[in-house]
Amino acid sequence: TPSPSKFQAPGGSGSGGSGAPKQAKRKRIMPGDDRPAAEVDTMLWIRIGAALAAVGVAAGAFGAHGLKERVPPEMLVVWRTGAFYHLIHALALFALGAWSLHATAQPPRAAGWLFLAGIALFSGSLYALVLTGQRALGAITPLGGLCFIAAWSWIAIAASR
Repeated sequence: TPSPSKFQAPGGSGSGGSGAPKQAKRKRIMPGDDRPAAEVDTMLWIRIGAALAAVGVAAGAFGAHGLKERVPPEMLVVWRTGAFYHLIHALALFALGAWSLHATAQPPRAAGWLFLAGIALFSGSLYALVLTGQRALGAITPLGGLCFIAAWSWIAIAASR
Protein backbone atom coordinates (compact mmCIF):
# COMPACT_ATOMS: atom_id res chain seq x y z
CA THR A 1 0.00 0.00 0.00
CA PRO A 2 1.21 3.52 -0.74
CA SER A 3 2.17 5.59 2.28
CA PRO A 4 -0.33 8.29 3.20
CA SER A 5 0.60 11.84 2.24
CA LYS A 6 0.17 14.89 4.44
CA PHE A 7 -2.74 15.92 2.23
CA GLN A 8 -4.87 12.93 3.18
CA ALA A 9 -7.62 13.14 5.71
CA PRO A 10 -6.87 11.83 9.20
CA GLY A 11 -7.80 8.23 9.80
CA GLY A 12 -5.71 6.65 7.08
CA SER A 13 -8.11 4.06 5.74
CA GLY A 14 -11.23 4.29 3.69
CA SER A 15 -14.61 2.81 4.41
CA GLY A 16 -15.33 -0.88 4.02
CA GLY A 17 -11.99 -2.00 5.42
CA SER A 18 -10.30 -1.89 2.01
CA GLY A 19 -7.17 -0.43 3.56
CA ALA A 20 -7.02 2.26 0.89
CA PRO A 21 -6.17 5.70 2.28
CA LYS A 22 -8.94 8.24 2.36
CA GLN A 23 -8.09 11.34 0.31
CA ALA A 24 -8.71 14.83 1.66
CA LYS A 25 -11.13 16.99 -0.23
CA ARG A 26 -9.13 18.93 -2.81
CA LYS A 27 -9.70 22.54 -3.73
CA ARG A 28 -8.93 23.21 -7.38
CA ILE A 29 -6.75 26.21 -8.02
CA MET A 30 -7.01 26.17 -11.81
CA PRO A 31 -9.11 23.99 -14.12
CA GLY A 32 -7.40 20.63 -14.41
CA ASP A 33 -5.19 21.21 -11.35
CA ASP A 34 -6.23 18.70 -8.73
CA ARG A 35 -3.46 19.52 -6.24
CA PRO A 36 -4.58 20.88 -2.85
CA ALA A 37 -4.36 24.64 -2.34
CA ALA A 38 -1.65 24.20 0.32
CA GLU A 39 0.57 22.29 -2.12
CA VAL A 40 0.15 24.98 -4.79
CA ASP A 41 1.05 27.71 -2.23
CA THR A 42 4.12 25.74 -1.20
CA MET A 43 5.39 25.41 -4.73
CA LEU A 44 4.51 29.03 -5.56
CA TRP A 45 6.68 30.43 -2.75
CA ILE A 46 9.51 28.02 -3.48
CA ARG A 47 9.48 28.95 -7.18
CA ILE A 48 9.24 32.68 -6.56
CA GLY A 49 11.88 32.55 -3.83
CA ALA A 50 14.30 30.58 -6.00
CA ALA A 51 13.74 32.84 -9.02
CA LEU A 52 14.22 35.99 -6.95
CA ALA A 53 17.35 34.54 -5.34
CA ALA A 54 18.79 33.98 -8.82
CA VAL A 55 17.92 37.57 -9.78
CA GLY A 56 19.45 38.79 -6.50
CA VAL A 57 22.72 36.99 -7.23
CA ALA A 58 22.74 38.48 -10.73
CA ALA A 59 22.06 41.95 -9.28
CA GLY A 60 24.92 41.54 -6.82
CA ALA A 61 27.28 40.43 -9.58
CA PHE A 62 26.17 43.31 -11.82
CA GLY A 63 26.83 45.75 -9.00
CA ALA A 64 30.26 44.29 -8.28
CA HIS A 65 31.40 44.05 -11.89
CA GLY A 66 29.16 46.04 -14.22
CA LEU A 67 28.71 49.17 -12.13
CA LYS A 68 32.15 49.42 -10.56
CA GLU A 69 33.50 51.83 -13.20
CA ARG A 70 30.17 53.59 -13.88
CA VAL A 71 28.91 54.86 -10.52
CA PRO A 72 30.56 56.49 -7.51
CA PRO A 73 31.60 54.19 -4.63
CA GLU A 74 28.83 55.49 -2.33
CA MET A 75 26.25 54.43 -4.94
CA LEU A 76 27.81 50.95 -5.06
CA VAL A 77 27.11 50.72 -1.33
CA VAL A 78 23.46 51.59 -2.04
CA TRP A 79 23.33 48.88 -4.74
CA ARG A 80 24.87 46.31 -2.38
CA THR A 81 22.28 47.15 0.27
CA GLY A 82 19.49 46.54 -2.25
CA ALA A 83 21.03 43.24 -3.37
CA PHE A 84 21.60 42.12 0.24
CA TYR A 85 17.99 42.70 1.29
CA HIS A 86 16.81 41.23 -2.02
CA LEU A 87 18.68 37.97 -1.35
CA ILE A 88 17.68 37.70 2.31
CA HIS A 89 14.01 38.07 1.51
CA ALA A 90 14.14 35.80 -1.54
CA LEU A 91 15.45 33.14 0.85
CA ALA A 92 12.65 34.05 3.27
CA LEU A 93 10.12 33.33 0.51
CA PHE A 94 11.83 30.02 -0.17
CA ALA A 95 11.69 29.21 3.57
CA LEU A 96 7.99 30.11 3.62
CA GLY A 97 7.43 27.42 0.99
CA ALA A 98 9.54 24.93 2.95
CA TRP A 99 7.53 25.74 6.08
CA SER A 100 4.41 24.86 4.14
CA LEU A 101 5.86 21.44 3.36
CA HIS A 102 6.52 20.48 6.96
CA ALA A 103 4.16 22.44 9.20
CA THR A 104 0.81 21.27 10.44
CA ALA A 105 -0.55 24.82 10.11
CA GLN A 106 0.04 26.79 6.95
CA PRO A 107 2.19 29.92 7.23
CA PRO A 108 0.40 33.19 6.55
CA ARG A 109 0.00 33.75 2.82
CA ALA A 110 0.07 37.52 3.40
CA ALA A 111 3.69 37.28 4.59
CA GLY A 112 4.76 36.00 1.19
CA TRP A 113 3.05 38.86 -0.60
CA LEU A 114 4.57 41.35 1.83
CA PHE A 115 8.06 39.93 1.22
CA LEU A 116 7.45 40.21 -2.52
CA ALA A 117 6.26 43.81 -2.19
CA GLY A 118 9.22 44.58 0.08
CA ILE A 119 11.72 43.31 -2.48
CA ALA A 120 10.06 45.33 -5.23
CA LEU A 121 9.80 48.53 -3.19
CA PHE A 122 12.97 48.39 -1.10
CA SER A 123 15.48 46.76 -3.42
CA GLY A 124 13.79 47.97 -6.59
CA SER A 125 13.87 51.59 -5.47
CA LEU A 126 17.55 51.31 -4.51
CA TYR A 127 18.43 49.74 -7.86
CA ALA A 128 16.49 52.45 -9.68
CA LEU A 129 18.13 55.19 -7.59
CA VAL A 130 21.61 53.94 -8.51
CA LEU A 131 20.80 53.45 -12.20
CA THR A 132 18.98 56.77 -12.71
CA GLY A 133 20.55 59.03 -10.09
CA GLN A 134 17.05 60.21 -9.09
CA ARG A 135 17.40 60.72 -5.33
CA ALA A 136 13.61 61.09 -4.97
CA LEU A 137 13.33 57.32 -5.47
CA GLY A 138 14.86 56.93 -2.01
CA ALA A 139 11.51 58.03 -0.59
CA ILE A 140 9.99 54.70 -1.72
CA THR A 141 12.59 52.56 0.07
CA PRO A 142 11.08 52.87 3.60
CA LEU A 143 7.76 51.51 2.28
CA GLY A 144 9.58 48.34 1.29
CA GLY A 145 11.18 48.22 4.73
CA LEU A 146 7.74 48.46 6.31
CA CYS A 147 6.59 45.53 4.14
CA PHE A 148 9.55 43.47 5.40
CA ILE A 149 8.79 44.36 9.02
CA ALA A 150 5.10 43.51 8.57
CA ALA A 151 5.93 40.16 6.94
CA TRP A 152 8.34 39.12 9.69
CA SER A 153 5.84 40.26 12.35
CA TRP A 154 3.05 38.30 10.68
CA ILE A 155 5.23 35.18 10.69
CA ALA A 156 6.15 35.68 14.36
CA ILE A 157 2.48 35.95 15.31
CA ALA A 158 1.51 32.94 13.18
CA ALA A 159 4.32 30.82 14.62
CA SER A 160 3.27 31.62 18.19
CA ARG A 161 -0.27 30.33 17.70
